Amino acid sequence: MKDSKDRLEALRADIERRNPAQPEFHQAVREVLESLAPVFTARPEYADPALALVERLTEPERQIVFRVPWQDDRGRVHVNRGYRVEFNSALGPYKGGLRFHPSVDIGVVKFLGFEQIFKNALTGLGIGGGKGGSDFDPHGRSDAEVMRFCQSFMTELHRHIGEHTDVPAGDIGVGGREIGYLFGQYRRITNRWEAGVLTGKGQGWGGSAIRPQATGYGSVLFAAEMLKVRGESLDGLSAVVSGSGNVALHTIEKLQQLGANPLTCSDSQGYVVDDKGIDVALLKQVKEVERGRVSAYAERRGSSARFVPGGRVWEVPADIAFPSATQNELDAGDARTLVAAGVKAVSEGANMPTTPEAVRILQEAGVAFGPGKAANAGGVAVSALEMSQNAGRAAWSAQRVEDELAAIMRSIHAVAHETAERYGAPGDYVTGANIAGFERVADAMLAQGVI
Repeated sequence: MKDSKDRLEALRADIERRNPAQPEFHQAVREVLESLAPVFTARPEYADPALALVERLTEPERQIVFRVPWQDDRGRVHVNRGYRVEFNSALGPYKGGLRFHPSVDIGVVKFLGFEQIFKNALTGLGIGGGKGGSDFDPHGRSDAEVMRFCQSFMTELHRHIGEHTDVPAGDIGVGGREIGYLFGQYRRITNRWEAGVLTGKGQGWGGSAIRPQATGYGSVLFAAEMLKVRGESLDGLSAVVSGSGNVALHTIEKLQQLGANPLTCSDSQGYVVDDKGIDVALLKQVKEVERGRVSAYAERRGSSARFVPGGRVWEVPADIAFPSATQNELDAGDARTLVAAGVKAVSEGANMPTTPEAVRILQEAGVAFGPGKAANAGGVAVSALEMSQNAGRAAWSAQRVEDELAAIMRSIHAVAHETAERYGAPGDYVTGANIAGFERVADAMLAQGVI
């Protein structure tokens, strides 16, 4: 065990040396490596230095960086940077979203792509890990400006993707509007109706029912499974949810469907707490139709809701918590606040939204903690189901897709839970998810040789 830990520590140091100034990527790799020492002891073939399995797993197969010039409505030309990191294809074509946000850089994309390897493996659906995006900010831009940017972005990206190669989807800043513009440009350039090249499409032109809801719904279903193991349910529980984008909206919606009461939503300016529970219809109107701020929700909701500028949503006492905005949004202080309020479970709807110290505090307090690579895998799972429908020129009913999603989330919970127990860490979903995902990818890599 000591030899394994020493080797993993040396590998971690080497990764940080070779990938400087990429803290999110370092954090994601460190979290996985810290789980693997017992696996190396039980499965020495994974640790064979001659095969360099972990070294290959932590190095992307391909990193693509490109210029994205586009013209705004006043005729001024802007230049952004585009990225696609095709991280690992041992289990299938690269699969992962595109993020358009000023914070995007190569380190962020690599962190997301690395996480995606294990998330996709946990679904059992034969998809590899990749991620992409740009430092372009669609907020406040006109539809015409967003279209011109997406067309320029796809003009370069199209040569690197395909339904059997790499299948992007949406993420922060990339919703149905952006996917439509991206797909239109891909079709224009290639002269092919290759529906399976992008997921998150509109239902009328190759998209899947439940895809917009899938990530949020899945994180709630995972939380329900964690509570079920403890003999509890969501019914009657209060919840805090961060964010107000697609994931947060549908987390709130599914919580209400299962009898819980979501009290909050947030954006970069602050948070709303609504004593009566969030009105999903009003929030969707403000965020999806008007593209407004959550403060507008509070203004129109009435006396039950108030907006707290600059506050942290974790200040609101609740039984369960769903960090659903962005990475590292829930820190150690927030974790202590949640524990003091008696939180029972935390399920990550965003990617790596909880800092390592906060995870440790929650776990030591006995809080059921669902890591993003397991809890928010519902989005990519339904994306893979969309690929299946595209391949068969089929359109499944919403009920069928939702049933498939529920079955996949139960399966992910079961394999994470059982793997944690098998390696002597009962109830530790971080360890269980990391090891279960790693084993699936590692076995495929060993079987396929040194590539």
